[in-house]
Amino acid sequence: MCGIVGYIGKKNTTEILLDGLKELEYRGYDSAGIAVLKNDKIEVFKALGKLVNLEAKVNEQASGDYELGIGHTRWATHGKPTELNAHPHLGEYSYVVHNGIIENYKELKEELSEKGHKFVSQTDTEVIVHLFENFYNISNNTTEAFKNTISRLEGAFSILLITKADPTKVFFFKHGSPLIVAKGIDENEVLFASSDAPLIGLASSVVYLEDGVGGIATASNIEFFSDNYSWSTLPASKQFAQKDGFRFFMEKEIYEQSVVVSDSMLGRIKDNEILFDEIDSSIMDGINEIKICACGTSYHAGLTSSYLFERLSKVKCSIEVASEFRYKEPLLSKDILFVVISQSGETADTLEALKMAKAAGLKTLVVCNVDNSSMTRTADYTILTRAGIEKGVASTKAFSTQTVVLWMLSLYFAKARNVISSDVLQKELHTLREVPKALCISDKIHEKTKRLSKRYLHGHGFFFIGRDVFFPLALEGALKLKEISYLHAEGYPAGEMKHGPIALADPELFTIALMPQNLLYDKIKSNVEELSARDSTICAISPLDFDLADDFIKINKCDHYMLEFFEMLVVLQLFSMEISVRLGNDVDMPRNLAKSVTVE
Repeated sequence: MCGIVGYIGKKNTTEILLDGLKELEYRGYDSAGIAVLKNDKIEVFKALGKLVNLEAKVNEQASGDYELGIGHTRWATHGKPTELNAHPHLGEYSYVVHNGIIENYKELKEELSEKGHKFVSQTDTEVIVHLFENFYNISNNTTEAFKNTISRLEGAFSILLITKADPTKVFFFKHGSPLIVAKGIDENEVLFASSDAPLIGLASSVVYLEDGVGGIATASNIEFFSDNYSWSTLPASKQFAQKDGFRFFMEKEIYEQSVVVSDSMLGRIKDNEILFDEIDSSIMDGINEIKICACGTSYHAGLTSSYLFERLSKVKCSIEVASEFRYKEPLLSKDILFVVISQSGETADTLEALKMAKAAGLKTLVVCNVDNSSMTRTADYTILTRAGIEKGVASTKAFSTQTVVLWMLSLYFAKARNVISSDVLQKELHTLREVPKALCISDKIHEKTKRLSKRYLHGHGFFFIGRDVFFPLALEGALKLKEISYLHAEGYPAGEMKHGPIALADPELFTIALMPQNLLYDKIKSNVEELSARDSTICAISPLDFDLADDFIKINKCDHYMLEFFEMLVVLQLFSMEISVRLGNDVDMPRNLAKSVTVE
């Protein structure tokens, strides 16, 4: 999840590019760069870290006015955050910025290398500019070269490309990642950006590009390759634009889950198998146990995956709370694969647990959202979740992407250990491909959670109950409600109710029951009936009607419990958010909490 900007016009090009990148810095801050062109000369400025580092370099080194330029702020997916891997990427005479993932970059890189192209970065993006120059060297036509280039790319890619071969033009294309084209307020002025915010105050009208739409822009004209576009007006405020029209960043991030989960899977489900460039099957050599260590929401993702590792990979799996693990004098043997999970890669307790495992000589793997974080630098292996920046303090898309990555990892290990049949593997892969659809939110579901929320603002607490993987989902649902509504909530395995908690049951105790059709439905139904008989107020979430529910949220019927899992996840997130809204709380910045816990 990166941010890209572009500009053609007579204003201060470097200033417009830098100001635009500031509006997009929340999309990535591993590195940033701009390429600017004047009189057939392209100058490039790149810097690691926050945008202020690039700004200082531009202010010191830029030589004058420029006619056009492109810029990028990076969230690393392929290649470490280094200046060499920072965008824009260059060929011999062209530069490109890219938001997304090129799935077939390895094949293209090998093909182009055989033709004599020299690659200097570790990124997938660099193949785009070399592919363009390869086609241009054949046709001597920039438009044809660009069209041929985009026809060869697979994955998600929004692209801006400039070239000395046609120095008055910016070539653009959108497929799977956001890109907007805008007419400037002044005549002979064109702008590009990943979102509205950089364009407000500078543009008069915009095209929100659909997938498969691209074109070529000069100062006086924008030529689209198809008729599938329309002009519209901009939002009035930058804050509204950053949130893409949503009320809160948390709401935006709940809705983004379908897209970012697709990003998590890009290039990793291919030819009917799971592929991870970051590891190979030898990672399981000599391994008889997986131990997962995490905190908070990441712990819940780890707990979910522990069911999948044992069920699919047929390997013993245990889950540890990182803050407790460090002090229990754990027994660590070298047949354990030690897996840590963290959104930021900086969570203090989890990082210290990772260091303990490393010191004990264990193989270590981190599932993380931030490349070049402390954990990714420490662990033997890293798998990035590709969730993009999460501005809401209460994690949403971090959980869904972690869970999907760990699910894929369980299948990868199952194949490596030769413990999964081809039929089961294909069914799981088919289900994984359906997850983005399960995470799409219908207006009907959101409206239902909004209406129901007003009934759950009082009482003396909530039970969230589920079985199997729906137990950690119940824990996550309870945590979300606690974090942003400040109401007391507990997640429980449904079968544990009669072992004590059911003593609390009365009309002022609200039970949120997760009742999947495809996993232990009769068992959970019996547990909910026990609570209903003791007058607990029941809100059931299920694809099957349930007469004893006081409130009922119906999800779609499907043929796999993990699709039900993800549908219920968004219901729980929306439900917690709407209760918080009715209580007048700050949804994005709940009291007493921080996004990344870097102290014990």
